[in-house]
Amino acid sequence: MQQNVIDTVSAMTAALERGDIDTVMSFYVDDAVVAFEPGEPVRGEQHLRAGFAAFAAAKPEFRYDDGHEVMTTGDIAVHIAPWTMSGTAPDGTPIVDSGLSVATLRRQVDDSWKIMLDNPFGARLIS
Repeated sequence: MQQNVIDTVSAMTAALERGDIDTVMSFYVDDAVVAFEPGEPVRGEQHLRAGFAAFAAAKPEFRYDDGHEVMTTGDIAVHIAPWTMSGTAPDGTPIVDSGLSVATLRRQVDDSWKIMLDNPFGARLIS
């Protein structure tokens, strides 16, 4: 079960790296909430598509070198993983960023997992 959650997050990340926004969206529940900026969560398909498109435009490459932690109870899972990202801004400037992803997923009736809450800036309150 934990590996299925990790596989879901990894497949969504790979789709984002490819710029395949339709596939990215398929990994989220309809009423998902995502923080594209620290402390500024958004919801709704239009906002999520715009946020993912902005990320994809940077041609990001994500790494989860420190691994994944998954906790589950029933049909709910929490996925926690430190990440690093490199990419390119629209003006050609290199982008390097890192953070702590904290995501909540719900198991679907077909036993797949979809992301409900996605906060890639989970470490921002820790000093």
